[in-house]
Order: sequence, then C-alpha cells, then structure tokens
Amino acid sequence: MADSGFTYSLDEIKQMSEDVLKVAKTQGATATEVELSLSIGQSVSVRMGETENIEYNRDKGMAVTIYFGLQKGHASTSDLSSQALKDTVTAACNIAKYTAKDEFCGLADAHLMATQVQDLDLHHPWDLSVDEAIAIAKECETAALSVDNRITNSEGANVSTGTGFFAYANSHGFTGGYPSSRHGISCSVIAESGDNMQRDYWYTTARAAEDLESAIAIGKIAGERTVRRLDAKRIKTCQVPILFEAPLASGLISTLISAISGSNLYRKSSFLLDSLGKQIASPLLNIYEDPHLKRGLASSPFDNEGVATHPRQLVRDGILQGYILGSYSARKLGMQNTGNAGGNHNLIVQSGTHDFAELLKQMGTGLLVTELLGHGMNMVSGDYSRGAAGFWVEDGVIIHPVEEITIASNMADMLKMIIGIGNDVLVQGSKQVGSILIEKMTVACE
Repeated sequence: MADSGFTYSLDEIKQMSEDVLKVAKTQGATATEVELSLSIGQSVSVRMGETENIEYNRDKGMAVTIYFGLQKGHASTSDLSSQALKDTVTAACNIAKYTAKDEFCGLADAHLMATQVQDLDLHHPWDLSVDEAIAIAKECETAALSVDNRITNSEGANVSTGTGFFAYANSHGFTGGYPSSRHGISCSVIAESGDNMQRDYWYTTARAAEDLESAIAIGKIAGERTVRRLDAKRIKTCQVPILFEAPLASGLISTLISAISGSNLYRKSSFLLDSLGKQIASPLLNIYEDPHLKRGLASSPFDNEGVATHPRQLVRDGILQGYILGSYSARKLGMQNTGNAGGNHNLIVQSGTHDFAELLKQMGTGLLVTELLGHGMNMVSGDYSRGAAGFWVEDGVIIHPVEEITIASNMADMLKMIIGIGNDVLVQGSKQVGSILIEKMTVACE
C-alpha cells in the first residue's frame, strides 16, 4: 500500500483471510467466510474561526461466519494476532453448534463468485496535514459567514479524509479485496432575523480530493441556504404539487429500494410485494444500477459475499425489472441472487430535460421541500407523513419560506404521480438523482 501507518499490507490480510479458512476447516466447519479490514482517517472541525476538534481513527478487524451444515455462527475481533484469529474462529464454531438449523443459510452459490476484480479507481489517499485541513475548514466557514450579516453563528465546518482496504475470502476458493478512500468537506451556519433563527448546511464528498467541490463553494451554498430560510410563514392546509429538491429526492429513491429489498420482501413488510414486472411508478422513472462506475461512491466489483456485480436496469419506464437480493433473501424467495449482499450499488435515475427553474415553472403553484423531519413512512402500507420545511411557490416563482408543516400521501401513489425529474443531479452518495416533482400531496399545518 502507498499509505503509511498500516500494520499490514493488502496481500498480507488476504493471506490472513485464507489462513482463517484453514483453521475453520480443521475445526470441522463445512463452509466459512471471512473479512479483514484496516482503515485510517482524520477529521478536523472549526467553529467561529477556532479549531474545535481534531480526531484520528485507526481501525482494524476480522469477522468470520462459520457453517456446520445448516447451522451458523458468527464472531469478530479487533485483534489481528494469529492467536486472536484462531480464538475468534473457535468462538464462531461454538456458536454455530448451538444455533437452530436454517435451510436458507450458507455461502452464495460458487458459480456466482467474481472471477475478475477490476480496478474501479476507488483509492485516492489525500496527503493532508492537520494545518492544511484546518485552513480549508476555516476558508469554508469564512465563506459561509460572509454571505450575509444576518448569519451570526456557526455549527462549524469539517474536513475529513479516510482510506483503507479489506479482504474477503470464503471456502469456495474466492479471495478478493481492494483499497478505497473517501473524503469530505461540510459546513453548517445559523442566521437570525428578529426572533427567528434558522440553520442549514451543505457538503461535498468524493473518492478523490480533486473531485470535491471547493471549500469556498460549500461555505457559500451553506450560507445562502441558511439565509433564504429566514422569516418563514405558515400556510393553510391544501393539496398541491410537491417538488423535492435533489438531496431529498434521493430519499424517495431510497424508500423505493427498501421496498424491493430482499429482507422486507420475504418478511412481507413492503408495499411493493409481488411487483416484479409491474408498473410501480410513473413512466418517467428509469433507474439504472452501475456497480462499476469509476470513482463511484458505491462501486464494487463484488458484493459482501464475493458475488460478481453487474450493471442492470432496476426500473424501466416505471416498470420494476428486478429486486435487491443477497443469497439468503434470494433463497427465501426462491429467486436468483442479484449480487446485492450489503445493499445497492450506484443508482442512476435518468434525468428529464428540465432544469430546476423549469421544474418550478412546471409546478406552477405548490411547495418546494428542502428539509424533511422525522421518519413517518410505513413500509408495509406505504403511508407517508413527514414534517417538512421549504418554500411556497406561485406561478413558478419562490414567494416565501415555509416551516412547521406536514406533507402526506402514500408512497405507492407518489411514485406513480411523478411528473418531472430534473437534470440538477447531485453526486453526494450512492444515488444520483435530480429534483423530483410529485403531482399532488396533502400539506397541513402542524
């Protein structure tokens, strides 16, 4: 590894993972899977021009899952010494011997294992000293505080950097691993107007430092978002179109993904049961999963079980094309593993032709939602009710900020009432989506 500070190299932990498999076999395990990982990171926070926190993390660990036929045991340790690894295997074996049999447990099928681990350009260490990180954080916060004299306080600016690597191996003969990195800059400030006080924030995250937005840009956006929320007004209960800005639109996609994920499906706790091949959303909705996106924040050549990942269409013209399944949920459902043990990979929602301003015009009169509060979503029924804040819009023009409201509908209906998807795509996580316009929801004063 190019990074300094790691006790072991990637090749060494790959060898350690294979050694663990051998130990498990000598103790009678019929199948085993193991993951070893190491990571280091640094985080610096500045508040009101003063350094507030400097944090370092250095983590390492091993987790092993042992199978005795249909019995399963799991154990983990942060001690990677030879004896500790052996003791952890023994602990997992002892657990497995006393667990109930489960006909659906076990390794993913051998023929699904990744045979090639391609380089997805995920590892870009940021050689950043503490003094340099502090300077960047101060620059970010200063930019935010300079936006408007009504910004009177700060919750701080943060600069973080992290890198690490892992190795996964199982008794099918699969061994794989790779290094990765993730860095970020964020800022949150507070503005006042009379008795009214508001806060907002902004952030950027990327695999490589050169892909981050500038600290000044992040601070400026955080300041502008905060000031525009001042002097919010109440509105009357109504049914109007709702525009979820891009950062919140990704949450709508997350809810859809949860509803088509294996654990919720086999537990029958999803409003999208038995929806494969059916129209679940507006024809405008197209979702593509791309695990092999270079520098993607959720890219991976294989999933948490060593299963090869593949690009695929999840939703086409609003019709559900596939579920999100690992080996256990696939067996419970009598279906094929989709290489999603550990979750989804990069989800790309096809944008429409409209930018944000054009979506506002399309909405006409309605509500732009920029913040959601609480967790008012029933995954079984699809009923959706969340506290919200945002802006009242008339004739496509933002009129005034709004707060202390609730927006409500049913997620199954909301997906089918998508009438616009903007091209204002943000890349801040595993989902890439622009703002989403819903034809109608109920807005109520709290």
